[in-house]
Amino acid sequence: MEKQQEGEAEVIRVRLPRHGEVLGIIEELLGACRFKVTCSDGHLRLCRIPGKFRKRVNVYVGDIVLVSPWSVEANEKGDILWIYNRTHADWLRRKGFVK
Repeated sequence: MEKQQEGEAEVIRVRLPRHGEVLGIIEELLGACRFKVTCSDGHLRLCRIPGKFRKRVNVYVGDIVLVSPWSVEANEKGDILWIYNRTHADWLRRKGFVK
């Protein structure tokens, strides 16, 4: 591994929303892997974590997540696809993706 030169920018790869996905912030933990999430499109959704992803993550109030709205009840429910770590969340805030 090489040391970074002074003034050289660090490369950060962040998963951004694709077609139909939105960013959101966890507002409340409801239990049974369900959460209330305020999404960037202005909707408050009841979101869940799908099965195999569920056992590998810890989610806290205030975390930034990537949400895929359901095809049915799209403005009310969705699935959490990705949970951003602190470094990626700071990058999203600096670039204006999340307030």
